[in-house]
Amino acid sequence: MKIAIVGTGYVGLVTGTCFAEMGTEVYCVDIDQKKIDNLKNGIIPIFEPGLDEMVERNHKAGRLQFTTDLSSILNDVDIVFSAVGTPPDEDGSADLKYVLEVARTVGKNLNKYMVVVTKSTVPVGTAKLVKQAIQEELDKRGKSDITFDVASNPEFLKEGAAITDFMQPDRVVVGVETDNAKKLMEKLYKPFTLNNYRIIYTDIPSAEMIKYAANAMLATRISFMNDIANLCEIVGADVSMVRKGIGADARIGSKFLYAGCGYGGSCFPKDVKALMKTAKKLGYNMQILEAVENVNEFQKNILFDKLMKYYNGDIKGKTIAMWGLAFKPKTDDMREAPSLVLIDKIIKAGGKVRAYDPVAMNEAMHHVGDTIVYAKDIYDATLDADAILMVTEWNEFRLPTWEVIKKTMKKPVVFDGRNIYNKQEMNDVGFDYFGIGIQ
Repeated sequence: MKIAIVGTGYVGLVTGTCFAEMGTEVYCVDIDQKKIDNLKNGIIPIFEPGLDEMVERNHKAGRLQFTTDLSSILNDVDIVFSAVGTPPDEDGSADLKYVLEVARTVGKNLNKYMVVVTKSTVPVGTAKLVKQAIQEELDKRGKSDITFDVASNPEFLKEGAAITDFMQPDRVVVGVETDNAKKLMEKLYKPFTLNNYRIIYTDIPSAEMIKYAANAMLATRISFMNDIANLCEIVGADVSMVRKGIGADARIGSKFLYAGCGYGGSCFPKDVKALMKTAKKLGYNMQILEAVENVNEFQKNILFDKLMKYYNGDIKGKTIAMWGLAFKPKTDDMREAPSLVLIDKIIKAGGKVRAYDPVAMNEAMHHVGDTIVYAKDIYDATLDADAILMVTEWNEFRLPTWEVIKKTMKKPVVFDGRNIYNKQEMNDVGFDYFGIGIQ
């Protein structure tokens, strides 16, 4: 079976590579010639554990090929996946121009039946627009007799664990309109059904909504726990104990109940905004999601607020060590990362930042340039520092030698944005310690 994946960003490249790993012949398509040339030479544009080896292996085996020309391979494939970007527009809604460009390219070159699948996260109703765009191009060519189907197959990949998520999915959601489309998608996903992974077939609007609803629910759990954590500090409770207590309830479960300094990344902030915008256009107000977003914006400031309170509102000339820049571990993604808010506020308040991240240093340079100092490791970051902000919970940050760090700092104080340290242990080694939801 042959398929094409349009877009070699995070979703497209992982999807194409994993399908190739399962024996499918895959063409990854991107309009960026440099990116395609790099991929052919084994240079991967994103950081994802294990992806570079898998790309190289399948490319050498001939199952994974790269091109800039969709039209040249379009009629050799059975399915085309659209995995192009859907960046937020100025008003927060998803920008569908790239999705519709793919649809029009298909319509301009299609000569046989195929299924066009949207893999990108798109608002409910996008499939209708894709279908309309393809049909319009076919009609212009006088090819109205050529049939095609559209489908929705949203991704549920976590950055840092994307390959495992794809190869061993909790579920695969496929929205279809016809039996023909369902049969083709069943054929593509047969290796997964043989391994007893769950494939859920729905109508297309439901599939489009499932992706947004899932991300909105996870974002809601995060903001809820952050709200609870902030109240815990006021009343003298420990949010870590509260998390264990409520997570033991089978109706709630323990996942996504960790308090912290806010969520970021390419999905949650964008998808929450897009879902709210979709509802608003239809005359409905997503009141819970408005609160989720407000809490998250507040939470991204919380470490800075604690830092300013500790120093009585004045950090001019002070050096702040920042451990972690990416929005989460095992990725270099800094989109909507709490670190960006913190850096901006510290610099505006007259402070200086010495930062270290195991993976995201180069990415940070694209976002903040030379406004901060880039340290070679966590110990270098704390040299002559007046405080440590622990922002991203990388494994290598979990057990530092605090005695050494204390000697190199001007002031031994830690603001732990992910609650990975124990307050009593930190106090015992001579550090002032401030977590989230802990007095």
